[in-house]
Amino acid sequence: MQELQQAWIAFKLGGMIILPLSLLGIIALAIMLEKAFLYWRYARLSYDLLNLVETYGFAWEDLEKILSGLNERHYYKRFFEVVIANRHRPSWWTESRAADEALVIETSLARRLWVLETIVTAAPLLGLMGTIIGMMHAFQIIGGSGIVNPTGVTGGVAQALIATAVGLLIALIALFGFNYFSRLQSQTMDEMERLGTRLIDHIRLDQQG
Repeated sequence: MQELQQAWIAFKLGGMIILPLSLLGIIALAIMLEKAFLYWRYARLSYDLLNLVETYGFAWEDLEKILSGLNERHYYKRFFEVVIANRHRPSWWTESRAADEALVIETSLARRLWVLETIVTAAPLLGLMGTIIGMMHAFQIIGGSGIVNPTGVTGGVAQALIATAVGLLIALIALFGFNYFSRLQSQTMDEMERLGTRLIDHIRLDQQG
């Protein structure tokens, strides 16, 4: 409890710039939690689905049965159902429709990542602004009364240091989140493209047969 009280005191010493920094931190955390839920709920590839698509000569009915158990918003279900719905058309047509759906899915996965990227840049700049304001406050006290009020001077320096530290901490968290989910997006799209190729190959074999 004492640690929380000390943290709250230090937080207040950061000055008014802490408020927008806190807002950025909350936004970054909310976006990362949303992305984590999104990938866990709608982008996980089950072993049964992966194993079936990798199997040579699988039955389309088996694939449809597995997909029927997935949520309607599941990205792999949406992608595979586009391929299944167009499997009786020429392969080039099916590839084109699958590519269109993959682009829509990629756009959905990338949604709000730009906000994290912005926070990576904005948080240190806001911290730097807090540093400048805190140092100006300290110098103003020194210039007005010499070193008669050391508490006021140290308060201004504390405001400068706390604002900088908070800005850098938020930027680091947002940076790790942005890089992690960007990589996860890339891996998801690569796997989707690879499995889509497997389905297209299966369609070509069916058409040749």
